[in-house]
This record gives sequence, structure tokens and C-alpha cells, in this order.
Amino acid sequence: MRSGLIAGVVVAAVTYPLAAVGGLGVKAGADFYDSLPSQLETVPPAQTSYVYAADGKTLITLFYEEHRKYAPIADISETIQRAIVASEDGRFYQHNGVDAKGIARAFVANHTAGEVSQGASTLTMQYVRMALRDGAQTPSEVMAATEQTSLRKIREARLAIKLEQQMSKTDILERYLNVAYFGHRAYGIFAASQIFFSKLPKDLTLAEAATLAGLVKAPSAYDPAGTDRTAATQRRNYVIDRMKELGYITAEAAEQTKQEPIKLKITDPPNDCTSVSQGHNSWGFFCDMFKNWWISQPAFGANPGEREDNLRRGGYKIVTSLDPNVQDIAMGHVTKRQPIGSSYALGEVVVQPGTGLVKAMAVNRNYSLDQAGNGTHTDPTKAGKIKGNYPNTVNPLLGGGNLPGYQAGSTFKIFTMVAALDAGLKMNTWFYAPHRYRSIYFAGWGERGSCGGGHWCPSNASGAMTGKHAMWSGFGKSVNTYFVQLEQKVGADKAVRMAERLGLHWRTDIDKLQASPAKSKTWGSFTLGVADTTPLEMANAYATMAAEGKYCEALPVIGITNPDGSPAMMTVKGQQVPVATPRCRQEVTKAVARAATDAMRCVTGYGAAKGSCGNWSTAPGVYGVVKRPVAGKTGTTDDTRAAWFVGFTKELAAASFMADPDNPFHVTGDWNSWKPVETVSYTLRDSLEGKPVKQFTPPPDSIIGSK
Repeated sequence: MRSGLIAGVVVAAVTYPLAAVGGLGVKAGADFYDSLPSQLETVPPAQTSYVYAADGKTLITLFYEEHRKYAPIADISETIQRAIVASEDGRFYQHNGVDAKGIARAFVANHTAGEVSQGASTLTMQYVRMALRDGAQTPSEVMAATEQTSLRKIREARLAIKLEQQMSKTDILERYLNVAYFGHRAYGIFAASQIFFSKLPKDLTLAEAATLAGLVKAPSAYDPAGTDRTAATQRRNYVIDRMKELGYITAEAAEQTKQEPIKLKITDPPNDCTSVSQGHNSWGFFCDMFKNWWISQPAFGANPGEREDNLRRGGYKIVTSLDPNVQDIAMGHVTKRQPIGSSYALGEVVVQPGTGLVKAMAVNRNYSLDQAGNGTHTDPTKAGKIKGNYPNTVNPLLGGGNLPGYQAGSTFKIFTMVAALDAGLKMNTWFYAPHRYRSIYFAGWGERGSCGGGHWCPSNASGAMTGKHAMWSGFGKSVNTYFVQLEQKVGADKAVRMAERLGLHWRTDIDKLQASPAKSKTWGSFTLGVADTTPLEMANAYATMAAEGKYCEALPVIGITNPDGSPAMMTVKGQQVPVATPRCRQEVTKAVARAATDAMRCVTGYGAAKGSCGNWSTAPGVYGVVKRPVAGKTGTTDDTRAAWFVGFTKELAAASFMADPDNPFHVTGDWNSWKPVETVSYTLRDSLEGKPVKQFTPPPDSIIGSK
């Protein structure tokens, strides 16, 4: 107690030598000292989260507020340990947290100077200060931890003495090395070693260790990355001389090392999705989807703000589902058909059936915030006022964000067909499909497709579709008037609910209204794809059929581990499971999924196992490219403002679209409708090259029905 009181009073004198201790008497000083907290409450220091591709080795980006990765003392070279001690506290191994000799020396120097020219903080006291700063929850707590006052010094001294009674010198040094700031966004020795020398802290040379140790006192003043390294060299050489004085190195090693120039190998650590390397810029859109997924997960915090803070401070190792090979293939086929720089977006998402793992997200855009060189906005009402979102954008054009997406045309017919099969209708549900059909639904007077009495009267894209159809030919030829009749039979609300069951969300006010229980029964045009959706949602919906009815939420991760190596967990039905666990459910029966797949085989030219596709389809060349069992669906909207194709094998499902995200009335045109078809076809072919061919299972006869 007496040594702590004396240390506290003398420290106050060191800090304010002319005012001494402000008139504190010994008894009052003792009472004041005893009233201070004696237990250091520490919080784990913020650590950087590392985000990798599916191989667990290829770095996508980092997320951090303070770039830090905790390094245990066993992974820190003895050289840097000694350099820090020599630089900051040569008597570290002799004192008990407060260095009486250092205090006396500083007192004399400060009294002579009439100001604070020397400090008396030990390495332990410095750690206490940094721990109090890092654990601060309010601005006032930050001020209390860092301001130049005698109270702060006395508190640090008391906590330092107590800390040294509880922890070994080695543990204190380890913690110090992991919280100290070295400049250039490097917090802790691991980040400093990486940023300045591109190596691990266990591999630092004497010259490198002394350079880093010299930075802690004043990172800006001794910055070795500046054009003038004089101050950095002098500070490094001071540390080397101190190491010699303390017997850590020989005089010969000291003189030899001091002659070396400072040699840096700077690494600029990325931070967030906009820092994805230029060589892999296309990964930015996947990264953005991952980030949006993260902030939606309750396992990482009570609200989006907490979750993002956790991502930037939690020190996670995140292995994503992104397959660099599939991503490169997809990006290559996208940009081959629609180069970067076009106002039209051509994009593709690839997912794995049965898991929901997102393998690739490619679009003919640069992922960048810089829109200075972007083209003219294609909406005439905005042209000249704001830039278009091409070629640079960070908008989530492929899904996983807050954009509504695009109308997907006849790809929505899957929801009507699956709803009908789920309700007990058979594949051989026949209708005569005229070129134009007067439906039970109303379009409103003067609206597109309206006919007598305000009814909605859709028509087919071609007169060649007129005739009698079951599900195979109705789907393969994309016969509008067949599917409107099928929708009437099962109920439009059932088709809407099926879309929701297969992962679609309604984002626009009109879609939310139309999808409501009160309105969905009359939403006849739903089956023709008038609602907005995203490629991510559509790839996942079709993947459900490839997985024989098992729907899985889109998932961008295959593993998330905490800093201690344990898996990050979430609660599911009262049980703790890893957050990266696929979230799947059997949404429709295997029989229903197999039947829907059999109809979708008609589209691609592969042919159905149990029914007649007719003599033509909307994308007959797909099978010839993929050369393995493949199913899917084309889709175009009114006037071909958007063109789509969603295709799948047993192993992968891919959705591609082409549209103008800035102006939905800027027509894509029939002449471009082949681009999504080819993009998916060639991506599936190349991604599955060399892999065993898997067959679709035909539907059971019980779901076929009589002819």
C-alpha cells in the first residue's frame, strides 16, 4: 500500500512538477488512492476479419476498424520482444509495474525543464492506458483514459501494480504487443509486420524489429514509409543502441545493423468490398452480397449496426462459397457477350442445388464507387442530371441487396406449374390454348391486354403455339394462354405463395400489394412474370427442382470461425449449430420436383422422359452446348425490356438476365435474348468439365395422369 501511494504521489509530481500534487496531504492522498479502481477491466481488442474464397486460402478482402490480428507470444520473435522493451521500458523485468528509478529520473528532468519533458510510464502502465482506451464506451471514458492529468497517471500506476500481481511479464508483453499502434493502420505487431515488411512477426530481422519498436513512441514522427527516413533511421538506431546497452545484442551486431538502410516491403491491407483487388474486381458483387447477408444474421448482433461492428471487430475467419474458377468462367462468358461499358447489364448467378451455396456472381460492371467517368443516364428524365450506373457501380444488380430487381417474364411459369403439381394436378393436364385467351382476371379499362368488359386477354408470342397442350409442351414452348388457364385452375394465389415458398421476396409497393392475401387471387398476370425479382432468387428457386424439392436459402459461406478457432454458432429450434450450416427444407415432394424438371427438359432440347415436348422449344440448343442432362426456362417481358434464362443440371443452377438497370423502359430487344441463354449454357458446360455426368430421375407414373 505504501509503495503504491508513494508511486502515485510522485507520478503526479512528474506530470505537473510545478504544481506538485495540488496540496494533497498524505492522509488525503492515501484515501484518494484507495478510492481508485484496482482491477483492470479489459475487453478483447478489436481484430480484423479475414474473408476467403471457397478454398480457404484465396483472400477476397478484410473487414476492420483497427487492422489487428492477435499473435500469441510464441509466434512473436524474441528480437521484437527485446526491441520493444529496450525502446519503451528497459527496466520492465525489474519493476513491479511502477519504476521508482524511472520516476525519479523523469522528476528531475521535468523539474529542471519546468514542463513535462520525460514521462515515467512503464510498459505495463502503457498497456493499462491502451486497455482503458480500447474498453471505453463513451467519449468521456476515452478522454479519461488518454488525457494528460495526474489522476490518469495515478490510476494507471495503481492498476499496473495490481496487474503485475496477477499476470506474468510474458503475458503483459504479449498483450502490449497486440494492442500497440505502429502507424499506417497497423494495430498490434502482426499487422505492423505485415504492413511494413510483408512478413510474420516471428520472421522479423533485428533491423526490422528495431524499426517497428521505434514507431510506438510516435508513429507519425518516425514513419519509415515517408520520403525522408532520417528520423525513422535515427529512432531505429537508438533502439538498437538500447538493445546493446541492455545486453540483448553484441556491439558488433549493433554497429553492423545500424549501417543497413531501412528496407520496407509495404502491404496495403484491403478493407471492405470496395478494396477487393483489381485483378479480381468482379468478386466485389459477391462480397457485397456476403456483407448484406452478414448484417441480416441475428447470430452476429441485435441489429444491423451491431452486426457490422462485429464483422469489423470480431476477428473471424470467413470461408465463403465463392468458387474462383466458376466465377472466372461466368465473368468470361458474361463479358464476351456484353462487354463492360454497355448501358445494358448482362449478369449471372450460379448456385449449388441442395445447399444454396452461391458459387459465382458475375455482371458486366466494375465494382467501384468512382462514377466520374460513367456514361449518360439512359432515363431521359435524369440524363444530364446524374450519371448512369455503367461501367462503375456498387449497386447489388444480381441480388442480395435492397434493389427490387427486374421483371423476369416467363421464367415465372415455374411457380404456376409447381403450384399446380403440388395441389394434385397431373402433368397431363390438357388445355386448348388459342392465340388469345379471355381470362377470368381483370386488367382494367384501357390497360395492356384488356379486352371486352375489362377482362385480361393475354396472347401468345407466336401463332405456332395455338393448339392442345399438356405441361411438357406448354412449358417447353412457353405458351402463355396455356399457363393462364392452368393458373385459373389452381388459383393465382397458389402460384404467388409457391414463389414465396421458393424464396422470392416482394420489394416494390405494387408487388407487395398484388401479392397480399386480398389481391393475389386476382393477380392473373403473375404467371407471365410481371413482378420484380433477382437472378440470385431465380437461380435458387430453380435449384430447388434440381435438388428434388429441397429448397435452400442462398448461402455465401461454408465456414465461419471465431479467433479461438471455434465455429460461429446460431440457434435453430433451440439448438446451437454453426452459422454456416445450409438452411434447407423439403418444400415440395420429390415427385413434384421431378415432374417439373421433366417439363423443363423440353425447353433445352434435352427432351422429357415421360411426355411429349412437341416439335420445337424456346431454347433447343442448350443441351447441345452443355452435353449433359439440363433443364431450364427462357423469359422475356413486354417488348423484351428484359431477357432471361434459368438453367440447371443436378450439380449447378444458373440464372442470367439482360436489362437496363437505370431505365426499365430501355428495351433489350429480341435480338439480345440469346445472350442469357448462351451465358448460362457455356457457364454450366465449362464449370462441370471433367466431372461425372449425373442423371435426372424421371417422375413417377402417379403424377403423370391419363392422356
